[in-house]
This record gives sequence, structure tokens and C-alpha cells, in this order.
Amino acid sequence: TAALGEETLASASSSSDSDTGGASPPPRKKHRASAAEGAGESGDSTVATGLSGVVLGLATTSPHHQATSAIHFNRTLVNNLSGNNMQSNGAGQDSELSCLNSAQNGESSSAGGTHFNGLLVSTNNGNGVGTNNGAGPGSGTSTASGSEVGSMKKKKRLSQSEEDVIRLIGQHLHGLGLNQTVDLLMQESGCRLEHTSATKFRNNVMEGEWEKAENDLNELRALMHSPNAIVRMKFLLLQQKYLEYLEDGKVLEALQVLRGELTPLKYNTDRIHVLSGYLMCSHAEDLRAKAEWDGKGANSRCRLLDKLQTYLPPSVMLPPRRLQTLLRQAVELQRDRCLYHNTKLDSSLDSVSLLLDHVCSRKQFPCYTQQILTEHCNEVWFCKFSNNGTKLATGSKDTTVIIWQVDPESHQLKLLRTLEGHAYGVSYLAWSPDDAYLIACGPDDCSELWLWNVQTGELRTKMSQSHEDSLTSVAWNPDGKRFVTGGQRGQFYQCDLDGNLLDSWEGVRVQCLWCVGDGRTVLASDTHQRIRGYNFEDLTDRNIVQEDHPIMSFTVSKNGRLALLNVATQGVHLWDLQDRVLVRKYQGVTQGFYTIHSCFGGHNEDFIASGSEDHKVYIWHRRSELPIAELTGHTRTVNCVSWNPAIPGLMASASDDGTVRVWGPAPFLDTQNCSNMDS
Repeated sequence: TAALGEETLASASSSSDSDTGGASPPPRKKHRASAAEGAGESGDSTVATGLSGVVLGLATTSPHHQATSAIHFNRTLVNNLSGNNMQSNGAGQDSELSCLNSAQNGESSSAGGTHFNGLLVSTNNGNGVGTNNGAGPGSGTSTASGSEVGSMKKKKRLSQSEEDVIRLIGQHLHGLGLNQTVDLLMQESGCRLEHTSATKFRNNVMEGEWEKAENDLNELRALMHSPNAIVRMKFLLLQQKYLEYLEDGKVLEALQVLRGELTPLKYNTDRIHVLSGYLMCSHAEDLRAKAEWDGKGANSRCRLLDKLQTYLPPSVMLPPRRLQTLLRQAVELQRDRCLYHNTKLDSSLDSVSLLLDHVCSRKQFPCYTQQILTEHCNEVWFCKFSNNGTKLATGSKDTTVIIWQVDPESHQLKLLRTLEGHAYGVSYLAWSPDDAYLIACGPDDCSELWLWNVQTGELRTKMSQSHEDSLTSVAWNPDGKRFVTGGQRGQFYQCDLDGNLLDSWEGVRVQCLWCVGDGRTVLASDTHQRIRGYNFEDLTDRNIVQEDHPIMSFTVSKNGRLALLNVATQGVHLWDLQDRVLVRKYQGVTQGFYTIHSCFGGHNEDFIASGSEDHKVYIWHRRSELPIAELTGHTRTVNCVSWNPAIPGLMASASDDGTVRVWGPAPFLDTQNCSNMDS
């Protein structure tokens, strides 16, 4: 056994020395030992452990198996030597050890070692892998079976969502011009950015190779879901081809495309007639202007590709800028779900950080008292910001109307002028569309209406048709030349700026009025717990909203689609005027039989605010029935709330406590401490 071990060591040493140019054994061993010492002195212990284990094993085996065991010993020793040399000398010894392994086993070098995770795994003609059966705890190298190596070498199969993400990233990088990075990503992941036929098609379109692009369409035909898509895509290609010929001055070629290629498609003949008219364009600038076309070049061809991609399945060619689209949708969704988002929506991704979720702070919301206006000496029944947001009008039981100027920088309000003489008090105010005039109405027993010139402070018109009238509500026609007014005693008039009666509607007991944007229809809530539409031109009316309780007041959104109702004993209700359905009932507010006026507000009118008989101001997000803020400070019923249409962070409330409170964001707001991802 000892002789066999020495012979094996000698054989391994001579083979290794011959591979390295005939180096003598002592320097070889010295070199290996020094390398092992540099690596933590693990080399000698590994070889010693393997040698002792195999020698002991050979000593206990029968002579019949000693030859076979010696062969296994050779392989085991070589593997140990290979592993230690690889750890100590680096990958530079791989070829040497591979030759050593094949020389010992009588195999060619092509069937030598295989690398896996930095280790050298020797194979026996591809059928087996040598193992270190005698390795102890300090051996440091063990090899896997052939099936384990195959499974470890096999790449993880990507899921469909993972492949989609890789393709989206690849498309985005390609748009940034990082084409080599895209190639490496696709190669390493095993994915394909788009179908090879689609790539050819894209390149031919961008290079203006129209005939080749048409041929590519035939290859893509089998990949499309809609059979009509080919005709539409071909029409778009030929249209671009036709326009480019015209811009180059090749009129005959363009005419041939129009007659011989576009017309036979029998698709969109109206467009073909328009295209034929471009033949009369005298120069290229005229053509581009009339066709609303960027001209021959990369821009127009990119736009063409964007249109063509809509007809191809995403598995063949991704929709244009798909990753940016998904990110933009995610940002918009987070903004929509943010209860306090009250800033202008910016569709650009450059204005946000994609590293944080969108969260707006309540401190940025108009929940804090900025001013308390105490110039009125009695109950304040109404307040209303002008359409341009530069002024606030407040009406009081003290018979005055006060106009306040809004400072555009500090948002502080200063008294501009006081309008006096309303003997019954002022319960309702309406700004003209251009904010030049202001109409003031009184309570139920008031038969007069005042029309003021805001700039001069002069009374232009004081209208009263009869002392028995009750003119408690008013609304301006969008043209600014007419208005409608009425009351609960059955008066319903349409008048001009001088107070002349233009039309009247008999028998309508009006509670509140609103003029629709069409200039013909007037919405009026009456004593029958409903809102009806009245057309003064053809004298027709129709029912729009029907409630079960009295409608004390209502207002309409800017787009005319939604109506906000304060319903007696019920609270605030949101109606869709177009579909004529109740959308939402808002909770929290205390509404009895006092007339309380609510309002839409914020950017895009996403919020709703209302006064309440419990002395509070309630604010809701339009999609949420529960209030997002309850503002305290008033000591009696809050009769009216008005949100500034130009400054979404500014709101005013009028109360029976004789004050007007101006609400805004938290004072000394540190924007860096607010967790808002908008920059």
C-alpha cells in the first residue's frame, strides 16, 4: 500500500512537472506550500487529509480492488490539488490542471474540468464526477454530482411579469440611446425586446424604405389579431410616402402613390380626397402647414411608428414609451387617492420623485385660521369670492355689503369699500361673470334687489317690481347682460342690467337659482323639494332632481355636471345633473331648516365645504362621504362657505357670530418637513 501511494504521488508529480516545463519536484512543492500558507495554510492539510484517507482505504481493501482504488485515488488527489491550486494561484492554473487531469485519466483535454462558481469540477467522459470520499472537515473542496451541476447551471426561468419588466426597461433604455446596454440585458436575460419582424419593420420605416416596410407587413400579418389592421397600417405608410414625395417636389411619383397604391385600398376615401388637395401646395412650408405634418425626417416617422404600433400586439412590439405611461398612471392614481392633494396636476414625471409615495400633509390644506374679519356688527349671512379670486364680498344683517381685497402675495384680506342701504339685510350675493357688478338680495320679506358697480362703488340699479314680491335669490346669465331673480312668493323674473323685466314665469316659488352654461336654461329649486330646468326662450320646463325634504340651497360645479344640495334635516347631497342620480350623501354636518350654503373648491373642484348649525366648517373630498377636516372657531351657526377659485389654499366662512373667518395652510409652514413628493 505504501509503495502504491508513493508511486501514485510520483506519477502525479511527474505529470504535473512535465506540463509546466519539467520543473523539479522540490521547488514545485515549495511553491505550492508557500501559496497555501498565503491562503491560510489550508493546502497541505487538504492534501494530507485526502492522502491519509485513501491510503487507509487501500489498506483495508482486497487486492482485486486495489487497482481500481488507486485510479480513484489518483483522481481524488488531482481534484484536491486542483482545488487548492485554484484557491492559491487563481484561475491562471485552470489550463494546467485540466491537462493534468486528462493526462492522469488517459483522456483528451476536451473532456477535462468544468468551472462552476469558481471551482473546477473534473468529469469522467461527461458521465461522472470524482468525489473526495476521504475529505474531512478541513478539506475545503467538494464536488457535486452531474445532475446537480446541470440544474445549477440552468438559468432560472423568468415569469411572464418578469419578462415584461425586462422588456419595458429595455425599451426605455433604447429610447435613451443606451443600445449596448439593451443588447447585454436581452442577452443575459434571454428575453427578446420585440419580434425580429417588428425590428426590421421599425428600421425600414425610420429609414424611409417603404417597399421593404410593406413587405414586412406581410410577415407581421400572422401575428396580428385583427385582419383589417394590415390595411390601416398600409394606408398610414403610403400616406407618409406620398407626403414625403410631395415635399421633395416629386409630384409624378406622389400622384402614382395616390392613384396606384392608396386609392385601390378602398379605405378612408374622405382622407384620400384631402390628400389629393395637397397637390396644389406651392411649397413645402405650405404643405406642412395644411397637412399639420412635421415634414420628412425622424420626427414625422416616429409619430408614424407610434400610430402603427397601436395595431400590433404588445408581444410583437411594445406600445410607445410604455414605461413612462405606466409610471405616469401610477403617479396620477396616487394623487387621486391622496385626500389632501390640492395643487395643480402636472402630467410630467419631471415634477415628481418616483422614489417616494405621494403623500400631502394636512398642514398644506386650508384648515387653519389666517384672519378673523370683525367689521360687520351683526350676523353675517353670506360670503362669496369673485370669479377671478381677487375680492371677497360679505353680506350681513347689519344692512351692509363689504368688499375685501385679496393680497396676491400674502393672501391677507383688506377692506376695499362698504356698500350700504340694504334695509332688510343681505342674505345673498352674486358676482357678474366679469366681476364688474355685484347683485345683493335680502331675506324673505325683501322685495328689492341692488345692482352695484364694484369698481366705483355706485348703485347702478335698484329693482322692485312690487312691494309684495320676495326677491331672495339671483343668478347671472353667462353673457353678463341679463340675470334671473325670484323668491318664495311666486316671483320668477329675467331682467337686464337696468332692471327692465324681459321675461317672467308665473307660479314658481323659488328657493335658489343657477344659470346653465348654454345661456337658455335656468335651474331653480322650489318648495316642492325639487330642482327643475326652465327655458325662457321656448317656455318649457322639466324635472331634474327630486328630493324627499326641502332643498334649502344648491350650487353647481364649473363644468355644469354636478350639483351640491343642502337638504333640510339631511345634510349635503351630491347629484349628477346629467344622469339625474344621487351620487353621494356627505356625513357629519348638522343641517336643520336654516339656509346654509356649501361650495365646491380646490384644484379641479375635488373638495366640498359646508357650514353647519353646530358652529363648524366641514370639508370632504368629493369621493369620500366622511369629512377629512372639521374646522372650529366660530361660536354660532356657520351660514356660508366660499372657496377661492384662483387660490386653492384660501377659503372664507360667514357666521351668525358676526365674523368672517379666512382659512389657509398652517402658518410658518416648512415645506421641507411636509411629506409631499411634488417638487
